[in-house]
Amino acid sequence: MAAPVNTPRTKPSGFKLEDGYRTTIAFSLNPAVQIWEKTVKPPGIDGGDPIPQTTMHNDKWRTFAPKRLLTLTEVSGKAGYDPHVYPGLIAMINLPCSVTVHFPDNAQISFYGFLQKVEVDEHEEGVMPELNYTIGITNWDYTNFVEAGPLYTDASGTL
Repeated sequence: MAAPVNTPRTKPSGFKLEDGYRTTIAFSLNPAVQIWEKTVKPPGIDGGDPIPQTTMHNDKWRTFAPKRLLTLTEVSGKAGYDPHVYPGLIAMINLPCSVTVHFPDNAQISFYGFLQKVEVDEHEEGVMPELNYTIGITNWDYTNFVEAGPLYTDASGTL
């Protein structure tokens, strides 16, 4: 029986982000939507739960296999807002479009998705009114009717 391989950790290449400022979101439906991002949680990547492979022939360990398909996880965050944004948000909810997350180093990740949910926080004296937004991911090109994963565009030049 073969054993797993011990793999040494090597120094990563590239540059890590030092600050989350300035991360913004653009919707192809309304790039100037009247929200001011305060926090942005970019999409993650999920391979899904392992597939159980255990049989009566296992001796000591339960065994598993990875799934083949990936999930780009939802985007969320907080923003200040103009009350006049309500008609625009209502028009955008559940309408598929292209969404772009702009990273602080000018890199971008674009994907097909939709504004899934907007929840407004309580208003109180001395506190900036905020809303919470959730962006669902479709990975579906609604124009050409095909599966389409995210597009990552690296930053050009330096900051």
